[in-house]
Amino acid sequence: MSDLITLSVQQARELIFKALTGVGTAPRNANYFTEAILDTELSGLDGHGFHWLPYYCLHVKSGKIDGKARPKIKKITPTAFMVDAKGGFAHPAIEKGFEKLVPATEKFGIAAMGVAHSYNAATLGYHTGILAKQGLLAFGFTNSIAAIAPFGGKKPIIGTNPMSFAVPGRRGKIRFLIDQSSSHIAWTAVKRAQEEGRKIPLGWALDKDGQPTTDPVKGLEGSMAPSGGVKGFSQGLIVEVLCAAMTGSALGTQMGSFTEADNVPINNGQFFIAISPKTFGAKHFNSIVEKLIQNIISQDGARLPNARREANQAKRVKAGVPIPRDLHERLVSFAKPLER
Repeated sequence: MSDLITLSVQQARELIFKALTGVGTAPRNANYFTEAILDTELSGLDGHGFHWLPYYCLHVKSGKIDGKARPKIKKITPTAFMVDAKGGFAHPAIEKGFEKLVPATEKFGIAAMGVAHSYNAATLGYHTGILAKQGLLAFGFTNSIAAIAPFGGKKPIIGTNPMSFAVPGRRGKIRFLIDQSSSHIAWTAVKRAQEEGRKIPLGWALDKDGQPTTDPVKGLEGSMAPSGGVKGFSQGLIVEVLCAAMTGSALGTQMGSFTEADNVPINNGQFFIAISPKTFGAKHFNSIVEKLIQNIISQDGARLPNARREANQAKRVKAGVPIPRDLHERLVSFAKPLER
């Protein structure tokens, strides 16, 4: 018997939605979240979609996250908004905030939005991609639990703190998208290696003495290696200021666990900036972006950021979405209350 089963896109969507709502998430809070997890799996980002769903479900059951929270949006100025996630999921808070951010950007050319008292934003590029599909240039940031030590230090101070940048194309398409953490590799990759008893490559993580290690256990006890040395840590600092200091959310050293099913909120933040190309570069934006892209893809072996995700999506929409059998059974068990 194979350890993997394959779900159609609709079966995968139903599994995610029923698992979330089966543990007590309000359906209104599960729709956008479901599409984000599904998009992650279709993109081939294994370890970032289905893999995290049991944690989300257990966090609702334990009270760590309020699955029924109603985000509250505050209009600070015509182009600045703050969304209080109210200790609920990040996704419904981001979704509600975008309802204000998008028209403000279209009207004024640029707008920004913070999300406070939030939760794991999962694949950050999904959110910036939503804005790009609406014709906007988008920046997204989210901080996370401390995992990276300052350059030359040993104690983690900031999280892997990803940032994303999405460029719109014509007719509601994403022309290209960047989604990268401040660490050399995602924390999840080291965590999965630890769970599966595998070694990790040198350069992924450092032990508690600040030395490179191939042992994922020692890496998780120590710190993640920053991407590009001091530059990665500096990028993470930018994210930390935007997501903690600007929103009033927790620093990475103060957050609740992303994995433990306790009742301690994560309390992190997100920040988004949207810009309208129609306002700033209506006559030349698309043509210059296309020239830039052609300069890249005309080279043998070169590809655009997000090209691999798009290829995986085209493949998996037709072939289906793979999922480990034991993980599928676990997610089905979360969905059972909904089926009674």
